[in-house]
Amino acid sequence: GVQALAQERLDRPTPRVALGQALRQVASSAADVSDGLLGDLGHILKASKVGAELHDEALAGLMQTRWALPDAWRRICVLTGGDDYELVFTAPREHREAVLHAARSALTPVTCIGRIVADPGLRLLNAQGQTLPLDGLQSFDHFSSTA
Repeated sequence: GVQALAQERLDRPTPRVALGQALRQVASSAADVSDGLLGDLGHILKASKVGAELHDEALAGLMQTRWALPDAWRRICVLTGGDDYELVFTAPREHREAVLHAARSALTPVTCIGRIVADPGLRLLNAQGQTLPLDGLQSFDHFSSTA
């Protein structure tokens, strides 16, 4: 079932080495999602001094199975869950076909989940373009005393 699939992905992750190599000449930045999408994308944004707008509908499609979770719980899982061993990367819009080619050559699906913007910070938008709250969401912190 769903729990067995989640346990299998945790115990036997599939590192995205082939995709990373295929994106070397295409992506502007990349990081593995080991501590949660929110934190690992946050590292890219901080280093690049830019922001991002994520699309909630695209994030919903990242879950491999259609878990019967309320939207708020799904967001928590997708944004803050770690040990995914997936890649989060940025690439210019004009490199779209090259990104898709890299994904096909690495036999790894990719999903556009948003866009980079000049204003620093990360915003989550619904289908109507309204900002959804990210209050209290944070990625896994190996050095936190509460972890």
